[in-house]
Amino acid sequence: SVGKTSFIRYLLGRDFPGQRIGPEPTTDRFTVLINGPDERTIPGNALSVHPDLPFRGLQKFGVSFLSRLEGSQLPSSVLRSVTLIDTPGILSGDKQRLNRGYDFTKVVNTFADRADLIIMLFDAHKLDISDEFKETIDALKGHEEKVRCILNKADQIDRQQLMRVYGALLWSLGKTMSSPEVARVYVGSFWEEPLHTMDNADLFEKEEKDLMRDLAVLPRQSAVRKINELVKRIRKVKTLAYIISHLKAQMPSLMGKEKMQNKLINDLPNVFRSVLKKHNLAPGDFPDIHSFSERLREVKFSEFSAFQQKQMDDLDAVLNKEIPELMELLPSEKDTPETLKLKMAASSIGDSPARVPLPTRNDKFGKRHKENESNPFGFAEDDTDQYWSLQDSSERLLSTFESLGPKGGFLDTQTARDVLMKTGLSKDELRQIWNLSDIDRDGYFDFEEYVVAMFLVDAVVQKNRPIPTQLPNSVVPPSKRNLIRYKESEA
Repeated sequence: SVGKTSFIRYLLGRDFPGQRIGPEPTTDRFTVLINGPDERTIPGNALSVHPDLPFRGLQKFGVSFLSRLEGSQLPSSVLRSVTLIDTPGILSGDKQRLNRGYDFTKVVNTFADRADLIIMLFDAHKLDISDEFKETIDALKGHEEKVRCILNKADQIDRQQLMRVYGALLWSLGKTMSSPEVARVYVGSFWEEPLHTMDNADLFEKEEKDLMRDLAVLPRQSAVRKINELVKRIRKVKTLAYIISHLKAQMPSLMGKEKMQNKLINDLPNVFRSVLKKHNLAPGDFPDIHSFSERLREVKFSEFSAFQQKQMDDLDAVLNKEIPELMELLPSEKDTPETLKLKMAASSIGDSPARVPLPTRNDKFGKRHKENESNPFGFAEDDTDQYWSLQDSSERLLSTFESLGPKGGFLDTQTARDVLMKTGLSKDELRQIWNLSDIDRDGYFDFEEYVVAMFLVDAVVQKNRPIPTQLPNSVVPPSKRNLIRYKESEA
Protein backbone atom coordinates (compact mmCIF):
# COMPACT_ATOMS: atom_id res chain seq x y z
CA SER A 1 0.00 0.00 0.00
CA VAL A 2 3.03 2.34 0.21
CA GLY A 3 3.35 2.21 -3.60
CA LYS A 4 6.37 -0.06 -4.18
CA THR A 5 4.95 -1.76 -7.26
CA SER A 6 3.55 1.51 -8.66
CA PHE A 7 7.01 3.04 -8.22
CA ILE A 8 8.62 0.21 -10.20
CA ARG A 9 5.96 0.53 -12.88
CA TYR A 10 6.76 4.25 -13.08
CA LEU A 11 10.47 3.50 -13.54
CA LEU A 12 9.77 0.99 -16.30
CA GLY A 13 7.12 3.13 -17.98
CA ARG A 14 4.85 0.12 -18.42
CA ASP A 15 3.13 -2.83 -16.73
CA PHE A 16 5.12 -5.99 -16.08
CA PRO A 17 4.11 -9.68 -15.87
CA GLY A 18 2.78 -10.68 -12.47
CA GLN A 19 2.13 -7.07 -11.45
CA ARG A 20 -0.36 -6.57 -8.63
CA ILE A 21 -1.44 -3.05 -7.64
CA GLY A 22 -4.21 -2.05 -5.23
CA PRO A 23 -4.98 0.11 -2.18
CA GLU A 24 -4.32 -2.86 0.10
CA PRO A 25 -0.90 -4.61 0.41
CA THR A 26 -1.09 -6.71 -2.74
CA THR A 27 2.51 -7.87 -3.20
CA ASP A 28 2.86 -11.10 -1.22
CA ARG A 29 6.07 -12.35 -2.83
CA PHE A 30 9.55 -11.35 -3.92
CA THR A 31 9.38 -10.41 -7.60
CA VAL A 32 12.64 -10.23 -9.58
CA LEU A 33 12.37 -8.07 -12.70
CA ILE A 34 14.84 -8.95 -15.45
CA ASN A 35 15.30 -8.00 -19.08
CA GLY A 36 14.44 -10.55 -21.75
CA PRO A 37 13.00 -10.86 -25.25
CA ASP A 38 9.63 -12.26 -24.11
CA GLU A 39 7.09 -11.29 -21.48
CA ARG A 40 6.67 -14.13 -18.99
CA THR A 41 6.76 -15.06 -15.33
CA ILE A 42 9.31 -17.56 -14.01
CA PRO A 43 8.43 -19.63 -10.89
CA GLY A 44 10.84 -19.30 -7.96
CA ASN A 45 12.08 -22.88 -8.08
CA ALA A 46 12.99 -22.53 -11.76
CA LEU A 47 14.55 -19.11 -11.13
CA SER A 48 16.82 -20.52 -8.41
CA VAL A 49 18.35 -23.13 -10.75
CA HIS A 50 18.57 -20.99 -13.89
CA PRO A 51 22.18 -21.29 -15.15
CA ASP A 52 22.38 -17.66 -16.37
CA LEU A 53 20.88 -15.94 -13.31
CA PRO A 54 22.58 -15.28 -9.93
CA PHE A 55 19.90 -16.75 -7.68
CA ARG A 56 21.21 -20.23 -6.89
CA GLY A 57 22.08 -19.17 -3.35
CA LEU A 58 18.38 -18.71 -2.57
CA GLN A 59 17.79 -22.47 -2.57
CA LYS A 60 18.96 -22.62 1.05
CA PHE A 61 15.72 -20.93 2.18
CA GLY A 62 13.66 -23.92 1.06
CA VAL A 63 10.46 -24.54 -0.86
CA SER A 64 8.35 -22.27 1.38
CA PHE A 65 10.39 -19.27 0.26
CA LEU A 66 10.83 -20.34 -3.37
CA SER A 67 7.06 -20.63 -3.72
CA ARG A 68 6.96 -16.94 -2.76
CA LEU A 69 9.65 -15.99 -5.27
CA GLU A 70 8.81 -15.09 -8.85
CA GLY A 71 10.71 -13.83 -11.86
CA SER A 72 9.15 -11.27 -14.19
CA GLN A 73 10.84 -11.08 -17.58
CA LEU A 74 10.10 -8.34 -20.10
CA PRO A 75 11.95 -6.33 -22.75
CA SER A 76 12.98 -3.06 -21.08
CA SER A 77 15.73 -0.52 -21.69
CA VAL A 78 15.84 0.10 -17.92
CA LEU A 79 16.31 -3.58 -17.08
CA ARG A 80 19.18 -3.89 -19.56
CA SER A 81 21.32 -2.12 -16.96
CA VAL A 82 19.77 -3.01 -13.60
CA THR A 83 17.74 -5.78 -11.98
CA LEU A 84 14.86 -4.67 -9.76
CA ILE A 85 13.39 -6.68 -6.87
CA ASP A 86 9.91 -5.93 -5.55
CA THR A 87 9.49 -7.18 -1.98
CA PRO A 88 6.40 -8.22 0.00
CA GLY A 89 4.75 -5.56 2.11
CA ILE A 90 5.35 -5.52 5.86
CA LEU A 91 2.34 -5.21 8.16
CA SER A 92 2.02 -4.68 11.90
CA GLY A 93 1.44 -7.65 14.20
CA ASP A 94 2.79 -11.18 14.41
CA LYS A 95 0.30 -13.00 12.19
CA GLN A 96 2.01 -12.16 8.94
CA ARG A 97 5.46 -12.96 10.31
CA LEU A 98 4.41 -16.34 11.72
CA ASN A 99 2.59 -17.36 8.54
CA ARG A 100 5.38 -16.59 6.07
CA GLY A 101 6.96 -20.04 6.36
CA TYR A 102 10.51 -18.69 5.95
CA ASP A 103 12.84 -16.25 7.73
CA PHE A 104 11.99 -12.94 6.07
CA THR A 105 14.83 -10.94 7.63
CA LYS A 106 17.47 -13.49 6.55
CA VAL A 107 16.18 -13.35 2.99
CA VAL A 108 16.32 -9.55 3.09
CA ASN A 109 19.88 -9.70 4.43
CA THR A 110 20.90 -12.00 1.57
CA PHE A 111 19.50 -9.62 -1.02
CA ALA A 112 21.06 -6.63 0.80
CA ASP A 113 24.52 -8.23 0.59
CA ARG A 114 24.20 -8.37 -3.19
CA ALA A 115 22.27 -5.16 -3.92
CA ASP A 116 23.80 -1.90 -5.10
CA LEU A 117 20.92 0.20 -3.76
CA ILE A 118 18.18 -0.45 -1.18
CA ILE A 119 15.02 1.67 -1.29
CA MET A 120 12.60 1.76 1.65
CA LEU A 121 9.22 3.34 0.95
CA PHE A 122 6.98 4.96 3.57
CA ASP A 123 3.38 6.12 3.22
CA ALA A 124 2.88 9.71 4.35
CA HIS A 125 -0.30 8.58 6.14
CA LYS A 126 1.20 5.52 7.89
CA LEU A 127 4.62 6.01 9.44
CA ASP A 128 4.45 3.25 12.03
CA ILE A 129 7.43 0.90 12.05
CA SER A 130 6.29 -2.59 13.03
CA ASP A 131 8.44 -5.11 14.89
CA GLU A 132 9.14 -7.05 11.69
CA PHE A 133 10.02 -3.83 9.84
CA LYS A 134 12.45 -2.96 12.66
CA GLU A 135 14.00 -6.43 12.40
CA THR A 136 14.29 -5.92 8.65
CA ILE A 137 16.06 -2.58 9.15
CA ASP A 138 18.37 -4.25 11.68
CA ALA A 139 19.19 -6.85 9.01
CA LEU A 140 20.51 -4.01 6.83
CA LYS A 141 23.25 -3.22 9.35
CA GLY A 142 26.52 -2.75 7.52
CA HIS A 143 24.72 -1.62 4.37
CA GLU A 144 23.62 1.84 5.56
CA GLU A 145 25.41 3.57 2.68
CA LYS A 146 23.14 1.72 0.22
CA VAL A 147 19.87 2.72 1.88
CA ARG A 148 17.59 5.43 0.44
CA CYS A 149 14.18 6.25 1.89
CA ILE A 150 11.14 7.53 0.02
CA LEU A 151 8.27 9.36 1.70
CA ASN A 152 5.61 8.52 -0.86
CA LYS A 153 2.13 9.98 -1.44
CA ALA A 154 3.32 13.28 0.05
CA ASP A 155 1.14 15.20 -2.44
CA GLN A 156 -1.94 14.12 -0.48
CA ILE A 157 -1.09 16.28 2.55
CA ASP A 158 -0.59 20.04 2.80
CA ARG A 159 2.68 21.84 3.45
CA GLN A 160 2.28 22.10 7.21
CA GLN A 161 1.38 18.43 7.58
CA LEU A 162 4.29 17.45 5.33
CA MET A 163 6.74 19.28 7.57
CA ARG A 164 5.44 17.38 10.61
CA VAL A 165 5.34 14.02 8.83
CA TYR A 166 8.88 14.45 7.49
CA GLY A 167 10.16 15.29 10.97
CA ALA A 168 8.33 12.32 12.48
CA LEU A 169 9.83 9.97 9.88
CA LEU A 170 13.38 11.18 10.55
CA TRP A 171 12.78 10.77 14.29
CA SER A 172 11.50 7.20 13.80
CA LEU A 173 14.42 6.29 11.53
CA GLY A 174 16.88 7.82 13.99
CA LYS A 175 15.56 5.53 16.71
CA THR A 176 15.52 2.46 14.46
CA MET A 177 18.68 2.73 12.34
CA SER A 178 21.98 2.38 14.17
CA SER A 179 23.88 4.60 11.72
CA PRO A 180 24.99 7.96 13.18
CA GLU A 181 24.13 9.64 9.88
CA VAL A 182 20.59 10.55 8.90
CA ALA A 183 19.26 8.47 6.01
CA ARG A 184 18.58 10.30 2.74
CA VAL A 185 14.82 10.73 2.41
CA TYR A 186 13.22 11.64 -0.94
CA VAL A 187 9.81 13.28 -0.68
CA GLY A 188 7.15 13.21 -3.37
CA SER A 189 4.60 11.17 -5.32
CA PHE A 190 6.43 8.50 -7.22
CA TRP A 191 4.05 7.32 -9.91
CA GLU A 192 2.81 8.67 -13.25
CA GLU A 193 -0.38 10.38 -12.04
CA PRO A 194 -0.52 14.21 -11.64
CA LEU A 195 -0.08 15.60 -8.13
CA HIS A 196 -3.19 15.91 -5.98
CA THR A 197 -2.12 19.37 -4.79
CA MET A 198 0.48 21.69 -6.31
CA ASP A 199 1.55 23.34 -3.02
CA ASN A 200 4.92 21.56 -3.06
CA ALA A 201 5.22 20.83 -6.79
CA ASP A 202 8.65 22.48 -7.16
CA LEU A 203 10.01 20.59 -4.16
CA PHE A 204 8.64 17.25 -5.40
CA GLU A 205 10.07 17.81 -8.88
CA LYS A 206 13.56 18.51 -7.50
CA GLU A 207 13.34 15.50 -5.17
CA GLU A 208 12.31 13.21 -8.02
CA LYS A 209 15.12 14.47 -10.24
CA ASP A 210 17.63 13.82 -7.45
CA LEU A 211 16.31 10.28 -6.98
CA MET A 212 16.32 9.55 -10.70
CA ARG A 213 19.88 10.84 -10.95
CA ASP A 214 20.84 8.54 -8.07
CA LEU A 215 19.31 5.58 -9.91
CA ALA A 216 20.58 6.50 -13.36
CA VAL A 217 24.27 6.32 -12.47
CA LEU A 218 24.03 2.92 -10.74
CA PRO A 219 25.66 0.94 -13.60
CA ARG A 220 28.55 3.41 -13.82
CA GLN A 221 29.25 3.15 -10.09
CA SER A 222 28.74 -0.59 -9.76
CA ALA A 223 32.44 -1.41 -10.24
CA VAL A 224 33.41 0.84 -7.32
CA ARG A 225 30.73 -0.72 -5.12
CA LYS A 226 31.91 -4.24 -6.01
CA ILE A 227 35.46 -3.34 -5.04
CA ASN A 228 34.14 -1.82 -1.82
CA GLU A 229 32.26 -5.03 -0.98
CA LEU A 230 35.37 -7.08 -1.79
CA VAL A 231 37.48 -4.99 0.60
CA LYS A 232 34.85 -5.33 3.35
CA ARG A 233 34.74 -9.10 2.89
CA ILE A 234 38.54 -9.48 2.92
CA ARG A 235 38.82 -7.47 6.15
CA LYS A 236 36.11 -9.60 7.79
CA VAL A 237 37.74 -12.83 6.59
CA LYS A 238 41.06 -11.75 8.10
CA THR A 239 39.42 -10.90 11.41
CA LEU A 240 37.52 -14.19 11.46
CA ALA A 241 40.72 -16.13 10.73
CA TYR A 242 42.49 -14.50 13.70
CA ILE A 243 39.52 -15.24 15.99
CA ILE A 244 39.37 -18.91 14.93
CA SER A 245 43.14 -19.23 15.34
CA HIS A 246 42.94 -17.77 18.86
CA LEU A 247 40.08 -20.10 19.87
CA LYS A 248 41.89 -23.17 18.53
CA ALA A 249 45.10 -22.21 20.35
CA GLN A 250 43.25 -22.10 23.69
CA MET A 251 41.94 -25.65 23.39
CA PRO A 252 43.59 -28.42 25.48
CA SER A 253 45.22 -31.23 23.56
CA LEU A 254 43.51 -34.11 25.40
CA MET A 255 40.94 -33.66 28.18
CA GLY A 256 38.32 -30.96 28.89
CA LYS A 257 37.76 -29.76 25.34
CA GLU A 258 34.02 -29.29 25.67
CA LYS A 259 34.35 -27.43 28.97
CA MET A 260 37.00 -25.08 27.55
CA GLN A 261 34.90 -24.46 24.45
CA ASN A 262 31.89 -23.40 26.53
CA LYS A 263 34.12 -21.18 28.66
CA LEU A 264 35.53 -19.43 25.57
CA ILE A 265 32.07 -18.89 24.09
CA ASN A 266 30.79 -17.37 27.33
CA ASP A 267 33.90 -15.18 27.49
CA LEU A 268 33.66 -14.09 23.84
CA PRO A 269 33.82 -10.31 24.57
CA ASN A 270 37.24 -10.75 26.18
CA VAL A 271 38.32 -13.04 23.32
CA PHE A 272 37.40 -10.30 20.82
CA ARG A 273 39.24 -7.73 22.89
CA SER A 274 42.40 -9.84 23.03
CA VAL A 275 42.40 -10.53 19.28
CA LEU A 276 41.75 -6.86 18.50
CA LYS A 277 44.73 -5.67 20.55
CA LYS A 278 47.11 -8.43 19.45
CA HIS A 279 46.57 -7.94 15.72
CA ASN A 280 45.64 -4.22 15.72
CA LEU A 281 42.25 -4.83 14.06
CA ALA A 282 39.29 -2.47 13.69
CA PRO A 283 36.27 -3.11 15.97
CA GLY A 284 33.92 -2.70 13.00
CA ASP A 285 35.46 -5.75 11.28
CA PHE A 286 34.32 -8.13 14.03
CA PRO A 287 31.12 -10.21 13.59
CA ASP A 288 27.99 -9.66 15.67
CA ILE A 289 28.85 -11.24 19.00
CA HIS A 290 25.41 -12.79 19.66
CA SER A 291 24.90 -14.48 16.29
CA PHE A 292 28.58 -15.50 16.20
CA SER A 293 28.36 -17.21 19.60
CA GLU A 294 25.30 -19.16 18.42
CA ARG A 295 27.20 -20.37 15.35
CA LEU A 296 30.19 -21.38 17.49
CA ARG A 297 28.03 -23.71 19.59
CA GLU A 298 27.35 -25.75 16.44
CA VAL A 299 31.02 -26.57 15.75
CA LYS A 300 34.03 -28.07 17.55
CA PHE A 301 37.00 -25.74 18.08
CA SER A 302 39.45 -28.63 18.03
CA GLU A 303 38.50 -29.41 14.43
CA PHE A 304 39.30 -25.93 13.14
CA SER A 305 41.95 -25.80 10.41
CA ALA A 306 45.41 -24.63 11.41
CA PHE A 307 46.23 -20.95 10.91
CA GLN A 308 48.39 -20.27 7.84
CA GLN A 309 50.31 -17.00 7.78
CA LYS A 310 50.84 -17.23 4.02
CA GLN A 311 47.09 -16.91 3.46
CA MET A 312 47.06 -13.72 5.58
CA ASP A 313 50.02 -12.38 3.57
CA ASP A 314 48.14 -13.09 0.35
CA LEU A 315 45.10 -11.18 1.64
CA ASP A 316 47.33 -8.26 2.66
CA ALA A 317 48.84 -8.25 -0.83
CA VAL A 318 45.35 -8.04 -2.33
CA LEU A 319 44.41 -5.13 -0.05
CA ASN A 320 47.67 -3.19 -0.31
CA LYS A 321 48.71 -3.82 -3.92
CA GLU A 322 46.17 -5.46 -6.21
CA ILE A 323 43.07 -3.49 -5.22
CA PRO A 324 44.86 -0.08 -5.52
CA GLU A 325 45.96 -1.17 -9.00
CA LEU A 326 42.36 -2.11 -9.77
CA MET A 327 41.17 1.29 -8.56
CA GLU A 328 43.58 2.95 -10.99
CA LEU A 329 41.64 1.34 -13.85
CA LEU A 330 38.42 3.10 -12.81
CA PRO A 331 37.44 6.59 -14.05
CA SER A 332 38.65 9.43 -11.83
CA GLU A 333 38.98 13.22 -11.84
CA LYS A 334 42.66 12.91 -12.81
CA ASP A 335 41.84 11.34 -16.18
CA THR A 336 42.23 13.14 -19.47
CA PRO A 337 39.30 12.85 -21.92
CA GLU A 338 41.22 10.18 -23.83
CA THR A 339 42.00 7.97 -20.82
CA LEU A 340 38.50 8.49 -19.44
CA LYS A 341 36.89 7.17 -22.61
CA LEU A 342 39.25 4.19 -22.74
CA LYS A 343 38.35 3.33 -19.14
CA MET A 344 34.64 3.73 -19.80
CA ALA A 345 34.98 1.45 -22.82
CA ALA A 346 36.87 -1.18 -20.82
CA SER A 347 34.30 -1.13 -18.03
CA SER A 348 31.34 -1.54 -20.37
CA ILE A 349 29.67 -4.95 -20.12
CA GLY A 350 28.09 -6.14 -23.34
CA ASP A 351 25.87 -3.43 -24.75
CA SER A 352 24.61 -2.16 -21.37
CA PRO A 353 24.46 1.63 -21.34
CA ALA A 354 26.41 3.58 -18.70
CA ARG A 355 23.20 5.19 -17.50
CA VAL A 356 19.70 3.90 -16.88
CA PRO A 357 17.01 5.60 -19.03
CA LEU A 358 14.46 6.83 -16.48
CA PRO A 359 11.18 8.77 -16.74
CA THR A 360 10.90 12.56 -16.91
CA ARG A 361 7.41 13.98 -16.57
CA ASN A 362 7.05 17.78 -16.57
CA ASP A 363 3.26 17.57 -16.94
CA LYS A 364 3.01 15.60 -13.71
CA PHE A 365 4.20 18.67 -11.82
CA GLY A 366 1.80 21.07 -13.54
CA LYS A 367 4.33 22.19 -16.12
CA ARG A 368 3.99 22.00 -19.86
CA HIS A 369 6.63 20.40 -22.03
CA LYS A 370 8.65 22.60 -24.31
CA GLU A 371 6.78 22.89 -27.53
CA ASN A 372 7.22 19.73 -29.61
CA GLU A 373 9.51 18.12 -27.00
CA SER A 374 7.28 15.08 -26.80
CA ASN A 375 6.33 15.19 -30.48
CA PRO A 376 7.63 12.00 -32.20
CA PHE A 377 8.28 14.09 -35.35
CA GLY A 378 10.68 16.44 -33.55
CA PHE A 379 10.99 20.21 -33.49
CA ALA A 380 9.83 22.60 -36.18
CA GLU A 381 12.42 24.22 -38.45
CA ASP A 382 11.67 27.69 -37.12
CA ASP A 383 12.78 26.56 -33.62
CA THR A 384 16.43 27.42 -34.24
CA ASP A 385 17.57 26.34 -30.76
CA GLN A 386 16.18 22.79 -30.89
CA TYR A 387 15.74 21.91 -34.57
CA TRP A 388 18.33 19.53 -36.04
CA SER A 389 18.17 18.99 -39.77
CA LEU A 390 19.90 15.59 -39.42
CA GLN A 391 17.32 14.10 -37.03
CA ASP A 392 15.84 11.82 -39.70
CA SER A 393 19.31 10.73 -40.79
CA SER A 394 20.26 9.94 -37.19
CA GLU A 395 17.32 7.56 -36.80
CA ARG A 396 18.34 5.81 -39.99
CA LEU A 397 22.03 5.57 -39.04
CA LEU A 398 21.59 4.37 -35.44
CA SER A 399 21.75 0.65 -36.25
CA THR A 400 24.81 1.17 -38.46
CA PHE A 401 26.59 3.06 -35.67
CA GLU A 402 25.82 0.33 -33.13
CA SER A 403 27.06 -2.38 -35.52
CA LEU A 404 30.50 -0.70 -35.46
CA GLY A 405 30.85 -1.63 -31.79
CA PRO A 406 31.08 1.72 -29.98
CA LYS A 407 32.69 1.51 -26.54
CA GLY A 408 31.09 3.65 -23.86
CA GLY A 409 29.10 5.39 -26.62
CA PHE A 410 32.17 6.34 -28.72
CA LEU A 411 33.87 5.06 -31.86
CA ASP A 412 37.62 5.01 -31.25
CA THR A 413 39.90 6.89 -33.63
CA GLN A 414 40.97 3.83 -35.64
CA THR A 415 37.40 2.56 -36.17
CA ALA A 416 36.14 5.99 -37.22
CA ARG A 417 39.13 6.39 -39.58
CA ASP A 418 38.45 3.00 -41.21
CA VAL A 419 34.81 3.96 -41.79
CA LEU A 420 35.81 7.20 -43.52
CA MET A 421 38.57 5.56 -45.58
CA LYS A 422 36.00 3.19 -47.11
CA THR A 423 34.18 6.15 -48.67
CA GLY A 424 36.90 6.53 -51.30
CA LEU A 425 37.45 10.23 -50.64
CA SER A 426 40.94 11.74 -50.66
CA LYS A 427 42.85 12.22 -47.42
CA ASP A 428 42.57 15.97 -47.77
CA GLU A 429 38.77 15.75 -48.03
CA LEU A 430 38.58 13.32 -45.14
CA ARG A 431 40.78 15.63 -43.04
CA GLN A 432 38.32 18.48 -43.60
CA ILE A 433 35.34 16.24 -42.79
CA TRP A 434 37.03 15.03 -39.59
CA ASN A 435 37.75 18.59 -38.44
CA LEU A 436 34.10 19.55 -38.95
CA SER A 437 32.63 16.39 -37.43
CA ASP A 438 34.84 15.99 -34.35
CA ILE A 439 33.18 19.00 -32.75
CA ASP A 440 34.61 18.50 -29.25
CA ARG A 441 38.10 17.73 -30.61
CA ASP A 442 38.61 14.59 -28.55
CA GLY A 443 39.67 12.26 -31.36
CA TYR A 444 36.53 10.09 -31.04
CA PHE A 445 33.14 10.03 -32.72
CA ASP A 446 30.05 9.88 -30.58
CA PHE A 447 26.78 9.07 -32.35
CA GLU A 448 25.89 12.67 -33.24
CA GLU A 449 29.38 13.37 -34.62
CA TYR A 450 29.16 10.16 -36.65
CA VAL A 451 25.87 11.38 -38.16
CA VAL A 452 27.45 14.71 -39.10
CA ALA A 453 30.42 12.93 -40.73
CA MET A 454 28.14 10.67 -42.77
CA PHE A 455 26.10 13.69 -43.86
CA LEU A 456 29.23 15.45 -45.14
CA VAL A 457 30.46 12.30 -46.89
CA ASP A 458 27.08 11.86 -48.58
CA ALA A 459 27.05 15.52 -49.68
CA VAL A 460 30.42 15.07 -51.42
CA VAL A 461 29.99 11.55 -52.84
CA GLN A 462 26.31 11.47 -53.78
CA LYS A 463 25.52 15.13 -54.42
CA ASN A 464 28.95 16.38 -55.51
CA ARG A 465 28.79 19.35 -53.15
CA PRO A 466 31.89 21.12 -51.81
CA ILE A 467 32.87 20.63 -48.17
CA PRO A 468 31.83 23.76 -46.22
CA THR A 469 34.38 25.76 -44.26
CA GLN A 470 32.09 25.60 -41.23
CA LEU A 471 28.94 23.68 -40.33
CA PRO A 472 25.55 25.41 -40.73
CA ASN A 473 23.86 25.87 -37.36
CA SER A 474 21.05 23.49 -38.33
CA VAL A 475 23.58 20.69 -38.98
CA VAL A 476 25.33 21.09 -35.61
CA PRO A 477 23.66 18.82 -32.99
CA PRO A 478 21.77 20.99 -30.47
CA SER A 479 23.75 19.42 -27.61
CA LYS A 480 27.03 20.68 -29.12
CA ARG A 481 26.08 24.17 -30.25
CA ASN A 482 27.48 25.67 -27.08
CA LEU A 483 30.92 24.30 -28.10
CA ILE A 484 30.65 26.03 -31.46
CA ARG A 485 29.62 29.30 -29.81
CA TYR A 486 32.52 29.00 -27.37
CA LYS A 487 35.03 28.45 -30.19
CA GLU A 488 33.64 31.44 -32.07
CA SER A 489 33.93 33.64 -28.99
CA GLU A 490 37.56 32.54 -28.52
CA ALA A 491 38.46 33.22 -32.14
